[in-house]
Amino acid sequence: MSAPANGKRTAAAPARLRRELKVTDAAAFSVGLIGPVGAMALLGVGAAGLLGEGATWAFVFAILGVSLVGYGFVKLSQHISHTGSVYALVGRTLGPRAGFVAGAALFTAYATIGTGSTIEIALFFNKVLGQLGLIGSGATEWIWTALVALVLVVVLSLSEIRVITRILLICELAGAALVGLLSVVIIVRVATGHGPHGQSFSWNFLHLPAGTGVGTIAGAAVFGFLAFAGFEGAASLGEETMNPKREIPRALKITILVVGVFFLLAIVGQALGYGTGPDGVKAFAAAEDPYGDLAAQYLGSAMGVLLNLVASVSLFAITLGTVNGAARVGYALIRDAGVPGPVVRLTKRGAPVGTIVVTSVLILCFAVGQRLAGTGVVDATFYWLTIGTIALLVAYAMATTGAFRFLFLSGKPKAPRWQAIVPVLAFAFIVYTIFKNVVGVSGPYRFFPYIILAVLVVATVVVVAVPGLADRVRERITDQGDGE
Repeated sequence: MSAPANGKRTAAAPARLRRELKVTDAAAFSVGLIGPVGAMALLGVGAAGLLGEGATWAFVFAILGVSLVGYGFVKLSQHISHTGSVYALVGRTLGPRAGFVAGAALFTAYATIGTGSTIEIALFFNKVLGQLGLIGSGATEWIWTALVALVLVVVLSLSEIRVITRILLICELAGAALVGLLSVVIIVRVATGHGPHGQSFSWNFLHLPAGTGVGTIAGAAVFGFLAFAGFEGAASLGEETMNPKREIPRALKITILVVGVFFLLAIVGQALGYGTGPDGVKAFAAAEDPYGDLAAQYLGSAMGVLLNLVASVSLFAITLGTVNGAARVGYALIRDAGVPGPVVRLTKRGAPVGTIVVTSVLILCFAVGQRLAGTGVVDATFYWLTIGTIALLVAYAMATTGAFRFLFLSGKPKAPRWQAIVPVLAFAFIVYTIFKNVVGVSGPYRFFPYIILAVLVVATVVVVAVPGLADRVRERITDQGDGE
């Protein structure tokens, strides 16, 4: 630190994130956040519980909804690049206070989805250990496996971001190849009349049960929408990607397309694999291990073990991605608020170590608290994934509103006027999905909206009450990032 001519000392400029990633790295980060292999390990089951043999429609509508939401992210990322993702996108379009609240929602979403994924790792990895005879088949303890996975995530998170994105890509490619193989084998065997229970091909996987209304379809689409959670992750690499205003939008498009195709192949394979008759639908909706069940029937028990292992690895990738996504959003929020100290420190490799630790400690507390409450592993998984989904939907709604204002109401339109219908439809889709998640739900799920409401209220109070905070945020989200 040096003294300028006026005799006043100036603080050293804060360390910056390294700009070193390409479009493949950004897309890999989004895919890793989604974790398509791990996502389909249970979410297809949830959709089948509502739509029966027509579970595929949950993912068809989810792909449509995510494409509509993705429009706003793609367009905004062509103009704004910042490590805060939704925080910066909303802050630049709706104002710094709204941006701060949206950032808090996104951080909450990543941290809670990371918690659910950490717990789900234990679910599937313990199945692998049981299948190999290393633990009892009836073992129900999951916390130790989850904690070991979290420690490994923290260690890897301190690596260079390029290393992290490559790990995510390798994990998902390996898993997707095996799940894709299983799905193709199922479709071919069923189509040729060689299903293990005499199943033959039927288009009933596109048939909705009698009396199925729009509300039921929307409720099931929540599972498909949750499967896409994290698609916007590439936007949090706006300060670490070369030529971000070109590469981030490309990465988002690639992610939605590739993952959407994979989800359709996987859900069709699962629906046909169990069968579209009453017994098959019942088995599908009650399954706790769809990969293991179907692999054992169609490819042999060894493949069932392998698929549960790759599901565990994919879920590990989700946790790795969400921890790093939350850490970067949290880093941006704290840095731009002007908060000094170790929490905004970067390692020599460019990792935001302070917020990585904060995020990991939160996940640790959430998981341990759930275990002390005696919650089963499946319920614990869905509890935290649902909380994260609601928070993510709030962030999406704010980003979509910001995109509409920025593109069509702020000066000269930055997109053809007819495209204004896209963010409008996206917003309607998001709001209705939130409605289905907060109205008429029972059990612990009825309390989850209040958790998110509390986060939003606290964030609003902080950004309004702290003197000068909104001005500091406005200045930083304008000056930081936006590199070419």
